[in-house]
Amino acid sequence: MTPTVGILYPGFSAEDDYPRAESLLGGPRLPLVHTAMRVDAHRVDALLDIGADAVLAEGVQALPAPLDAVVWACTSGSFVFGWDGAAAQVAALAAAAGAPASSTSFAFVDACARLGVTRVAVGATYPDDVAERFVAFLAAAGVEVLALSSRGIVTAAEVGTLPPAAVLEFAAAADHPDAQAVLLPDTALHTIAVLDALDCRVGKPVLTANQVSIWQGLRLAGADGARSGLGALFSRAA
Repeated sequence: MTPTVGILYPGFSAEDDYPRAESLLGGPRLPLVHTAMRVDAHRVDALLDIGADAVLAEGVQALPAPLDAVVWACTSGSFVFGWDGAAAQVAALAAAAGAPASSTSFAFVDACARLGVTRVAVGATYPDDVAERFVAFLAAAGVEVLALSSRGIVTAAEVGTLPPAAVLEFAAAADHPDAQAVLLPDTALHTIAVLDALDCRVGKPVLTANQVSIWQGLRLAGADGARSGLGALFSRAA
C-alpha cells in the first residue's frame, strides 16, 4: 500500500520542496495544506500564533483521508513552545488527525538519533533570539550545539528566495570541525534539490527542515526504507 503523509505547511515559501520530494521518492504521497499565517515573521508572538492547536486542527480537516501520518512542517512554530509545549502540540495534532503525528523540531531530534549524532552545528536563518530557542530544544534531547550561525532573516518569504548556491555556502560556513552534522532548521529554505550536494560540500551529513519532515512522516508511516538522492539521512535504513 502506498503511504500517505499529510504535510501542514505555514504560508508560502518553499512548499514546492514537497512535490519535488514526492517525485524523487517515487511512491509515497505527500499531500500538503497551507495553514494560516496571519503574520509572516520569525518573531516569538507570531510563531506561537501559527502553531496554535486550532490552526493545525483546521489544516488537518483539509487533508485527504485516510492518512498514515501527519507532520507539522514548521520548525520555529514548534520549538518556540519549548519541549513540553511542542509535545502537547503534536499530541493535539495526532488527536485531530486520527493518525501518528510529529513536527519538524522532533524530526530533527529523531534524525540525529538515527545517524548517531550528538554534536552539531546549526545554520539558522532566524534572528538570534529565535535561533537560541532551537538550541535549547536540541539540548533538552541531549544534542549539543557547538556552533550557531544566525542570518537574522525576519520573513519566511525572503528565506524562500535564497538560491541553491547561497544555501550550500551557508551550510559550509555554519560548520564546526567537531560537529558530526550541520542542521539547517527552516522549512522556508529550499533544500530538497541539493541534499546530496550539501553533504558533499560540507563533508558530513547536513540535515534540513524539509528533508527531516518528510523522513519523519515516512518513519511514522512505517515506510522509511533506504533511498538515494535525498542525503545521508535517507540512505540509512531503519
